[in-house]
Amino acid sequence: MAYTIDRTFSATSFEDVTERTRKALADHGFGVLTEIDVAATMKKKLDKDMPAYLILGACNPSMAYQAIGIEPCIGAMLPCNVIIRDTGKSEVTVSAVDPVASMQAVGNDKLTAVAGEVRTMLENTVRDI
Repeated sequence: MAYTIDRTFSATSFEDVTERTRKALADHGFGVLTEIDVAATMKKKLDKDMPAYLILGACNPSMAYQAIGIEPCIGAMLPCNVIIRDTGKSEVTVSAVDPVASMQAVGNDKLTAVAGEVRTMLENTVRDI
């Protein structure tokens, strides 16, 4: 089973795809709780260069509230990460976690149903970037 929902863009900049991703997330009810510039962190901590790589921790508050109500410890698996990365081939790829794949480890059918709703929301988000 694939664990991400992916879309690749050509002939556009990393910054453009990042802006479009943020807008699509907001349009589909997600807020960005965290942001990690992985390339900058690797440079700072390891003095290693890598192509642009950004992790956005996206959350739909209503869906997160439902999930926490079903499984109080599920916060350890939130938020839904969305990565934006320069592939190094004149392309930028956006990958959102597939919440159904990540929630399989929990083994709770009610949580799986919520994860299915979130997956549809993320599929629509990635489609609309």
